[in-house]
Amino acid sequence: MLNPEEKLLRIGELSSISQVPIKTIRYYEQLGLLKAFKRTEGGFRLFSPEVIGRLNFIKRSQSLGLSLTEIGQLLEVHDRGEIPCHQVRHTLENKIAEIDRRIEQLTILKVQLQSLISENIPQQERKKGIICPIIQPENRAIF
Repeated sequence: MLNPEEKLLRIGELSSISQVPIKTIRYYEQLGLLKAFKRTEGGFRLFSPEVIGRLNFIKRSQSLGLSLTEIGQLLEVHDRGEIPCHQVRHTLENKIAEIDRRIEQLTILKVQLQSLISENIPQQERKKGIICPIIQPENRAIF
């Protein structure tokens, strides 16, 4: 609920204070992550100053690798009057597991790339269909 002394913010003011572009604020509103408190007679969005904290939460969550869908789920819990820390912990644990999987995949890729560049491939005359024998040697199967 808005305190009588709190001034509603137009979208431009909200953008300036939060350092979040107007287009992004509109997008978040479209996704249901933010809600305008009301609109002026001219149709301008007016936001409660509380939205600044919500924007901060969204931006920090994104910087930690959470998707807008995941952030929306956490905000839904908050909007029901609950503190979503349990869900945040679970989501962050899943992110850590995802990062571990990606590190494993990248490590395998690094070894493959190192193997390719360490091979001594003699300069060959140009052969049809071969752009670079490091990447497409004749004796390797195409997948």
